[in-house]
Amino acid sequence: MAAKPILTLDDAKRVAAAAEAEAFKNEWKVVIAVVDDGGHLLYLQRGHDTQFGSVETAIAKAHAAVAFQRPTKASEDAVLSGRLIHLALPGVIPAEGGVPLLRDDVLIGGLGISGVRSFQDGQIAQAGVNAL
Repeated sequence: MAAKPILTLDDAKRVAAAAEAEAFKNEWKVVIAVVDDGGHLLYLQRGHDTQFGSVETAIAKAHAAVAFQRPTKASEDAVLSGRLIHLALPGVIPAEGGVPLLRDDVLIGGLGISGVRSFQDGQIAQAGVNAL
């Protein structure tokens, strides 16, 4: 029986560090949340001067990316194109910045970014994914 890949705390810290570097480079203040494959918080980072309202949003984006196994941008695009049913789905966050984390094409967790415009959150999230 093959072992299922997992997201370790070291992985989460590496992903968060890459996301933080992208945010820092652009002088963006964000919250970075990493969840495991069950959507449970594994790592959270918030700068002292980042709005605290982004904490729950970052966690929700990471959770939604795992729950629906796709980036939250998919729901944002759907809503913007008129598919409003996405607004009624439990746990959906129709804003870019939540991405699934994969290893060997297996879902191992999710990353959520919140604090700036959604396309900027998405740019930061992609930098985190690239580090995995």
